[in-house]
Amino acid sequence: MTSINSQVVFITGGAHGIGEQLARRLHAKGASLVVTDLDEAGLNKMADDLGDRVLTAVADVRDLSVMQSVVAQATERFGGIDTVVANAGIASYGSVLNVDPETFKRVIDIDVVGVFNTVRAALPSVIERRGYVLVVSSLAAFTPVAGMASYDAAKAGVEHFASALRQEVAYQGVEVGSAHMGWIDTPLVRDAKADLGAFQEMLAKLPWPLNQTTTVDKCVDAFIKGIEGRSRRVYCPRWVGLFRWLKPVLTLVPVEAPFVKGAAAIVPRMDAEVAALGRSTSAYNETIEK
Repeated sequence: MTSINSQVVFITGGAHGIGEQLARRLHAKGASLVVTDLDEAGLNKMADDLGDRVLTAVADVRDLSVMQSVVAQATERFGGIDTVVANAGIASYGSVLNVDPETFKRVIDIDVVGVFNTVRAALPSVIERRGYVLVVSSLAAFTPVAGMASYDAAKAGVEHFASALRQEVAYQGVEVGSAHMGWIDTPLVRDAKADLGAFQEMLAKLPWPLNQTTTVDKCVDAFIKGIEGRSRRVYCPRWVGLFRWLKPVLTLVPVEAPFVKGAAAIVPRMDAEVAALGRSTSAYNETIEK
Protein backbone atom coordinates (compact mmCIF):
# COMPACT_ATOMS: atom_id res chain seq x y z
CA MET A 1 0.00 0.00 0.00
CA THR A 2 1.19 3.52 -0.87
CA SER A 3 0.62 6.23 1.74
CA ILE A 4 -1.72 8.93 0.44
CA ASN A 5 -0.56 11.60 2.87
CA SER A 6 2.88 11.80 1.27
CA GLN A 7 1.61 12.17 -2.29
CA VAL A 8 1.01 14.99 -4.74
CA VAL A 9 -2.01 13.98 -6.84
CA PHE A 10 -2.93 15.61 -10.16
CA ILE A 11 -6.64 15.30 -11.06
CA THR A 12 -8.28 16.59 -14.25
CA GLY A 13 -12.00 17.30 -14.42
CA GLY A 14 -11.89 17.93 -10.69
CA ALA A 15 -14.57 20.59 -10.15
CA HIS A 16 -17.56 18.22 -10.18
CA GLY A 17 -18.60 14.60 -9.85
CA ILE A 18 -16.06 11.87 -9.26
CA GLY A 19 -13.07 14.18 -9.68
CA GLU A 20 -14.31 16.64 -7.08
CA GLN A 21 -15.17 14.05 -4.46
CA LEU A 22 -11.92 12.20 -5.07
CA ALA A 23 -9.97 15.44 -4.57
CA ARG A 24 -11.77 16.24 -1.33
CA ARG A 25 -11.29 12.74 0.06
CA LEU A 26 -7.59 12.61 -0.86
CA HIS A 27 -7.04 16.02 0.70
CA ALA A 28 -8.68 14.80 3.91
CA LYS A 29 -6.18 11.93 3.90
CA GLY A 30 -3.31 14.41 3.72
CA ALA A 31 -2.51 14.50 0.00
CA SER A 32 -1.45 17.67 -1.79
CA LEU A 33 -3.61 18.32 -4.84
CA VAL A 34 -3.30 19.75 -8.32
CA VAL A 35 -6.82 20.07 -9.75
CA THR A 36 -7.84 21.31 -13.20
CA ASP A 37 -11.18 21.92 -14.87
CA LEU A 38 -12.83 24.44 -17.18
CA ASP A 39 -15.24 25.50 -14.42
CA GLU A 40 -13.48 28.37 -12.65
CA ALA A 41 -16.27 28.86 -10.10
CA GLY A 42 -16.15 25.19 -9.11
CA LEU A 43 -12.38 25.29 -8.72
CA ASN A 44 -12.52 28.47 -6.66
CA LYS A 45 -15.04 26.88 -4.31
CA MET A 46 -12.80 23.88 -3.85
CA ALA A 47 -9.77 26.07 -3.15
CA ASP A 48 -11.77 28.09 -0.61
CA ASP A 49 -13.14 24.98 1.09
CA LEU A 50 -9.87 23.06 1.30
CA GLY A 51 -7.41 25.87 1.91
CA ASP A 52 -3.83 24.64 2.00
CA ARG A 53 -2.12 21.94 -0.11
CA VAL A 54 -4.28 22.71 -3.16
CA LEU A 55 -3.30 24.18 -6.51
CA THR A 56 -6.23 24.76 -8.88
CA ALA A 57 -6.01 25.86 -12.50
CA VAL A 58 -8.54 26.52 -15.23
CA ALA A 59 -7.08 24.35 -17.99
CA ASP A 60 -8.28 22.66 -21.16
CA VAL A 61 -6.92 19.12 -21.44
CA ARG A 62 -6.99 19.47 -25.22
CA ASP A 63 -4.04 21.90 -25.02
CA LEU A 64 -0.75 20.15 -24.25
CA SER A 65 1.12 23.39 -23.58
CA VAL A 66 -1.47 24.39 -20.97
CA MET A 67 -1.18 21.03 -19.23
CA GLN A 68 2.60 21.34 -19.24
CA SER A 69 2.27 24.78 -17.66
CA VAL A 70 0.09 23.32 -14.88
CA VAL A 71 2.67 20.62 -14.21
CA ALA A 72 5.42 23.26 -14.07
CA GLN A 73 3.40 25.21 -11.48
CA ALA A 74 2.82 22.04 -9.47
CA THR A 75 6.50 21.17 -9.55
CA GLU A 76 7.45 24.65 -8.38
CA ARG A 77 4.96 24.53 -5.51
CA PHE A 78 5.05 20.89 -4.41
CA GLY A 79 8.27 19.55 -5.92
CA GLY A 80 6.64 17.16 -8.37
CA ILE A 81 3.72 14.84 -9.03
CA ASP A 82 3.34 11.31 -7.66
CA THR A 83 -0.05 10.26 -9.03
CA VAL A 84 -2.04 11.34 -12.07
CA VAL A 85 -5.80 10.72 -12.39
CA ALA A 86 -6.79 11.45 -16.00
CA ASN A 87 -10.47 11.92 -15.24
CA ALA A 88 -11.78 14.73 -17.48
CA GLY A 89 -14.41 13.52 -19.91
CA ILE A 90 -17.74 14.24 -21.59
CA ALA A 91 -20.28 12.26 -23.63
CA SER A 92 -22.46 12.99 -26.66
CA TYR A 93 -26.06 12.12 -27.47
CA GLY A 94 -27.43 10.53 -30.61
CA SER A 95 -26.70 7.94 -33.28
CA VAL A 96 -23.69 8.06 -35.60
CA LEU A 97 -26.02 9.14 -38.40
CA ASN A 98 -27.44 12.10 -36.49
CA VAL A 99 -24.99 13.21 -33.78
CA ASP A 100 -23.45 16.65 -34.32
CA PRO A 101 -20.04 15.87 -35.93
CA GLU A 102 -18.30 18.65 -34.00
CA THR A 103 -19.61 17.30 -30.70
CA PHE A 104 -18.45 13.80 -31.64
CA LYS A 105 -14.99 15.18 -32.35
CA ARG A 106 -15.01 17.16 -29.09
CA VAL A 107 -15.68 13.96 -27.12
CA ILE A 108 -12.69 12.26 -28.74
CA ASP A 109 -10.49 15.33 -28.25
CA ILE A 110 -11.31 15.60 -24.53
CA ASP A 111 -11.66 11.94 -23.62
CA VAL A 112 -8.73 10.55 -25.64
CA VAL A 113 -6.37 13.36 -26.67
CA GLY A 114 -6.96 15.00 -23.29
CA VAL A 115 -5.81 11.83 -21.53
CA PHE A 116 -2.66 11.75 -23.67
CA ASN A 117 -1.92 15.42 -22.97
CA THR A 118 -2.46 14.99 -19.23
CA VAL A 119 -0.21 11.95 -19.01
CA ARG A 120 2.42 13.34 -21.40
CA ALA A 121 2.74 16.56 -19.39
CA ALA A 122 3.04 14.84 -16.00
CA LEU A 123 4.98 11.72 -16.96
CA PRO A 124 8.54 13.03 -16.48
CA SER A 125 7.73 13.93 -12.88
CA VAL A 126 5.83 10.67 -12.29
CA ILE A 127 8.79 8.69 -13.63
CA GLU A 128 11.19 10.61 -11.41
CA ARG A 129 9.04 9.73 -8.39
CA ARG A 130 8.29 6.17 -9.55
CA GLY A 131 4.62 7.05 -9.30
CA TYR A 132 1.24 5.94 -10.56
CA VAL A 133 -1.11 6.84 -13.43
CA LEU A 134 -4.84 6.12 -13.32
CA VAL A 135 -6.66 6.52 -16.64
CA VAL A 136 -10.43 6.78 -16.24
CA SER A 137 -12.09 4.48 -18.75
CA SER A 138 -15.52 2.88 -18.31
CA LEU A 139 -17.60 -0.27 -18.54
CA ALA A 140 -18.29 1.16 -22.02
CA ALA A 141 -14.83 -0.13 -23.03
CA PHE A 142 -16.27 -3.64 -22.72
CA THR A 143 -19.98 -3.17 -23.51
CA PRO A 144 -20.83 -0.41 -26.02
CA VAL A 145 -24.29 1.11 -26.02
CA ALA A 146 -26.19 2.43 -29.06
CA GLY A 147 -26.44 6.20 -29.19
CA MET A 148 -23.12 6.71 -27.35
CA ALA A 149 -20.60 5.72 -30.03
CA SER A 150 -18.20 8.59 -29.32
CA TYR A 151 -18.04 7.77 -25.60
CA ASP A 152 -17.77 4.03 -26.28
CA ALA A 153 -14.90 4.53 -28.73
CA ALA A 154 -13.11 6.97 -26.43
CA LYS A 155 -13.27 4.73 -23.38
CA ALA A 156 -12.14 1.67 -25.32
CA GLY A 157 -9.30 3.75 -26.73
CA VAL A 158 -8.01 4.99 -23.38
CA GLU A 159 -8.12 1.47 -21.94
CA HIS A 160 -5.66 0.39 -24.63
CA PHE A 161 -3.66 3.57 -24.11
CA ALA A 162 -3.27 2.67 -20.43
CA SER A 163 -2.22 -0.88 -21.27
CA ALA A 164 0.40 0.30 -23.76
CA LEU A 165 1.69 2.94 -21.34
CA ARG A 166 2.00 0.30 -18.61
CA GLN A 167 4.35 -1.72 -20.80
CA GLU A 168 6.42 1.36 -21.62
CA VAL A 169 7.05 2.61 -18.08
CA ALA A 170 7.01 -0.52 -15.90
CA TYR A 171 10.81 -0.82 -16.02
CA GLN A 172 11.03 2.74 -14.67
CA GLY A 173 9.08 1.85 -11.56
CA VAL A 174 5.81 3.43 -12.69
CA GLU A 175 2.53 1.54 -12.46
CA VAL A 176 -0.49 2.33 -14.68
CA GLY A 177 -4.13 1.49 -14.06
CA SER A 178 -7.41 1.93 -15.88
CA ALA A 179 -10.69 2.56 -14.06
CA HIS A 180 -13.92 1.00 -15.31
CA MET A 181 -17.26 2.05 -13.87
CA GLY A 182 -20.87 1.27 -14.58
CA TRP A 183 -23.50 4.00 -14.32
CA ILE A 184 -22.37 6.37 -11.57
CA ASP A 185 -24.66 9.07 -10.15
CA THR A 186 -22.61 11.91 -11.64
CA PRO A 187 -23.74 15.10 -13.41
CA LEU A 188 -23.00 13.35 -16.72
CA VAL A 189 -25.54 10.59 -16.02
CA ARG A 190 -28.08 12.88 -14.34
CA ASP A 191 -27.96 15.32 -17.27
CA ALA A 192 -28.55 12.51 -19.77
CA LYS A 193 -31.54 11.29 -17.76
CA ALA A 194 -32.96 14.81 -17.55
CA ASP A 195 -32.45 15.52 -21.26
CA LEU A 196 -33.54 12.24 -22.81
CA GLY A 197 -36.48 10.04 -22.01
CA ALA A 198 -34.94 7.52 -24.43
CA PHE A 199 -31.85 7.30 -22.21
CA GLN A 200 -33.99 6.43 -19.21
CA GLU A 201 -35.88 3.86 -21.29
CA MET A 202 -32.61 2.32 -22.43
CA LEU A 203 -31.43 1.96 -18.83
CA ALA A 204 -34.71 0.36 -17.84
CA LYS A 205 -34.41 -2.22 -20.63
CA LEU A 206 -30.85 -3.24 -19.77
CA PRO A 207 -30.61 -6.50 -17.80
CA TRP A 208 -29.55 -6.48 -14.17
CA PRO A 209 -26.94 -5.44 -13.07
CA LEU A 210 -26.26 -3.28 -16.15
CA ASN A 211 -29.22 -1.06 -15.28
CA GLN A 212 -27.99 -0.22 -11.78
CA THR A 213 -26.62 3.19 -10.75
CA THR A 214 -23.87 3.44 -8.13
CA THR A 215 -23.14 6.37 -5.82
CA VAL A 216 -20.16 8.65 -6.34
CA ASP A 217 -18.98 7.79 -2.83
CA LYS A 218 -18.65 4.10 -3.67
CA CYS A 219 -16.82 4.98 -6.87
CA VAL A 220 -14.39 7.22 -5.00
CA ASP A 221 -13.82 4.42 -2.47
CA ALA A 222 -12.71 2.20 -5.36
CA PHE A 223 -10.47 4.90 -6.81
CA ILE A 224 -8.73 5.52 -3.49
CA LYS A 225 -8.17 1.81 -2.97
CA GLY A 226 -6.76 1.65 -6.50
CA ILE A 227 -4.39 4.55 -5.91
CA GLU A 228 -3.21 3.13 -2.60
CA GLY A 229 -2.65 -0.30 -4.16
CA ARG A 230 -1.27 1.03 -7.49
CA SER A 231 -3.87 -1.24 -9.11
CA ARG A 232 -3.79 -2.16 -12.76
CA ARG A 233 -7.59 -2.33 -12.87
CA VAL A 234 -10.14 -0.44 -10.80
CA TYR A 235 -13.74 -1.61 -11.06
CA CYS A 236 -16.88 -0.01 -9.65
CA PRO A 237 -19.02 -1.90 -8.87
CA ARG A 238 -16.79 -4.96 -8.64
CA TRP A 239 -18.97 -6.95 -11.07
CA VAL A 240 -17.81 -4.65 -13.89
CA GLY A 241 -14.61 -6.69 -13.98
CA LEU A 242 -16.53 -9.72 -15.23
CA PHE A 243 -17.39 -7.89 -18.43
CA ARG A 244 -13.71 -7.53 -19.31
CA TRP A 245 -13.58 -11.33 -19.68
CA LEU A 246 -17.06 -11.61 -21.20
CA LYS A 247 -16.32 -9.07 -23.94
CA PRO A 248 -15.73 -11.67 -26.73
CA VAL A 249 -19.01 -13.41 -25.83
CA LEU A 250 -20.99 -10.16 -25.80
CA THR A 251 -20.26 -9.57 -29.50
CA LEU A 252 -21.86 -12.85 -30.57
CA VAL A 253 -25.05 -12.43 -32.60
CA PRO A 254 -27.36 -14.35 -30.20
CA VAL A 255 -26.19 -12.25 -27.27
CA GLU A 256 -26.40 -8.94 -29.15
CA ALA A 257 -29.83 -9.65 -30.65
CA PRO A 258 -31.93 -8.26 -27.74
CA PHE A 259 -29.84 -5.05 -27.72
CA VAL A 260 -30.28 -4.61 -31.49
CA LYS A 261 -34.03 -5.16 -31.18
CA GLY A 262 -34.29 -2.58 -28.38
CA ALA A 263 -32.20 -0.08 -30.32
CA ALA A 264 -34.64 -0.20 -33.21
CA ALA A 265 -37.14 1.69 -31.05
CA ILE A 266 -34.89 3.64 -28.71
CA VAL A 267 -32.36 5.11 -31.17
CA PRO A 268 -34.93 6.91 -33.40
CA ARG A 269 -36.60 8.29 -30.27
CA MET A 270 -33.24 9.46 -28.92
CA ASP A 271 -32.40 11.16 -32.21
CA ALA A 272 -35.77 12.95 -32.20
CA GLU A 273 -35.19 14.15 -28.64
CA VAL A 274 -31.67 15.33 -29.47
CA ALA A 275 -32.99 17.24 -32.49
CA ALA A 276 -35.58 18.90 -30.26
CA LEU A 277 -32.90 19.83 -27.73
CA GLY A 278 -30.79 21.43 -30.46
CA ARG A 279 -27.58 20.04 -28.95
CA SER A 280 -25.75 16.71 -28.81
CA THR A 281 -24.37 17.04 -25.28
CA SER A 282 -25.56 18.37 -21.93
CA ALA A 283 -26.46 21.99 -21.32
CA TYR A 284 -23.67 22.19 -18.75
CA ASN A 285 -21.06 21.05 -21.27
CA GLU A 286 -22.36 23.53 -23.82
CA THR A 287 -22.14 26.36 -21.27
CA ILE A 288 -18.69 25.53 -19.91
CA GLU A 289 -17.28 25.32 -23.43
CA LYS A 290 -18.20 28.95 -24.16
